Amino acid sequence: MVSVLSLGSNLGDRRAHLRAGLDVIGARLAVRAVSPLYETAPVGVTDQPAYLNCVAIVDTDDPLVAWSAARAAEETRGRMRSRRWGPRSLDVDVVAVDAVVSADPRLTLPHPRAHERAFVLRPWLDVDPDAVVTGRGPVWRLLRELPAAGVVGVAW
Repeated sequence: MVSVLSLGSNLGDRRAHLRAGLDVIGARLAVRAVSPLYETAPVGVTDQPAYLNCVAIVDTDDPLVAWSAARAAEETRGRMRSRRWGPRSLDVDVVAVDAVVSADPRLTLPHPRAHERAFVLRPWLDVDPDAVVTGRGPVWRLLRELPAAGVVGVAW
């Protein structure tokens, strides 16, 4: 059983933040695959630098174990939660844990906006062409159905 993690950074040495985050996650969980990096326009708060994003597939069927690894990775890079959708040294979201559906306030699964985010869907498709967002459909279809404006800011 696997979990899907989305990593993003738009402050400082973005690649180093992503690499370090993957190292922390890899020390806790087996990492099966990591997507190529994508540079993406910020969403929500647009007056900030562009992000680098990737997706990692990790071995765990326990949502809280995935969540704990994600938080540990963010903490090692000094993540501050001061502004929603604001700039971040490292942001790690648990996107999906197999077909688990959860409304837990700490961790909603699948991620409630994953199906709307090209910066999640595009790299996820790279590492799992058969990926499905539970309750929403295949990742390839969700990506194809996004408005053009939502995909334009995603560059490999």
